[in-house]
Amino acid sequence: MVAKTFFGFEEILANELIKLGAQRVEQGTRMVSFYGDQGFMYKANLALRTALKILKPIKQFKVFNETSLYNGVQSIDWSEFLSVNKSFLIDATIFSDNFNHSQFVALKSKDAIVDQFKKKFDDRPNIDKDHPDLRINIHIQNEVCTVSLDTSGASLHHRGYRTATNIAPINEVLAAGILILSGWTGQSNFLDPMCGSGTFLVEAAMIACNIPPNINRKEFAFEKWKDWDADLFEKVEESLLKKITDFHFDIFGYDKAPSAVAKAKDNARNANLNEYIKIEQKNFFETEKEVQGPLHMVFNPPYGERLDIDLERFYREIGDTLKQSYPGTNSWFITGNVEALKFVGLKPSRKIKLFNGKLESRLVKYEMYEGSKRTKFQNRSNNE
Repeated sequence: MVAKTFFGFEEILANELIKLGAQRVEQGTRMVSFYGDQGFMYKANLALRTALKILKPIKQFKVFNETSLYNGVQSIDWSEFLSVNKSFLIDATIFSDNFNHSQFVALKSKDAIVDQFKKKFDDRPNIDKDHPDLRINIHIQNEVCTVSLDTSGASLHHRGYRTATNIAPINEVLAAGILILSGWTGQSNFLDPMCGSGTFLVEAAMIACNIPPNINRKEFAFEKWKDWDADLFEKVEESLLKKITDFHFDIFGYDKAPSAVAKAKDNARNANLNEYIKIEQKNFFETEKEVQGPLHMVFNPPYGERLDIDLERFYREIGDTLKQSYPGTNSWFITGNVEALKFVGLKPSRKIKLFNGKLESRLVKYEMYEGSKRTKFQNRSNNE
């Protein structure tokens, strides 16, 4: 099978798969391949935090033109997966000089399937763009075509808990991956000081409690398959729920907009995590650290794409607030405006290239020590 993900998340997705029990895990670009049985397919969809989709390849063949594509798709016995009274949809991804348009590839593949059914049964399944019974993925890389069944359906970032969003919500899979890259495991207090609709807060709580990220999801594509095994799915779900743990710290969220606070509270409640998450209407630049001990901070500040702000002043205030008010804090944030980082006035200890949608971004870390950094290292050398 193949798990698709964002650029920069391949290694953490591979580690997730290995921990879940996948076999023969191999990293690619924006994807990780692995082997597993039907139960593991259910488990991967429920439990992977950084996967966007899980695809199940069923055939691979060489393609040079539309005829070889048509013949290759038609060589599959589609009655094994689909009935005439059911519906299907084809997604195509093309990286080839032989084909120019993904829509053409999807249409040609559709013709091959429909013609096979007409010849066998004198009838055909319909196309349904919204809720098909079977989703098919056609991937052409140079001269190799891989036909897969989409086990997930809608992207796995649709967790099911987020019904309310703000102006520029962060994708749930992107949020989970950022949290994992930041080293968040639930071993300290957590703060998102610009929480918006609360995605980082919910994802952080699910990681801390080892809650399967897609446990609230309404449906998966495999639930409409011919070999759907509801009993097996229930067993897999129960085994994952038994591994949920307790969380002994606090997760805080601030936002200066009352509407964002209300949305974040709604989403935390939808995820059944409001007992772990405290959300308040506050302007981050007017706050200070309120908890004892280490604090893990992750946030997604605006960077001028959709919100009209004075970037220089805004990012300078981020740096000033961290420096003056948040000692003992590991602070991470993602920005799509790399130039704005120079206004923070602090040197990041880490900088990771990611993409937020199509926008190239940077995930940066600022370590705010108790006292000055020099004092910290002097104390360390004196203790040695």
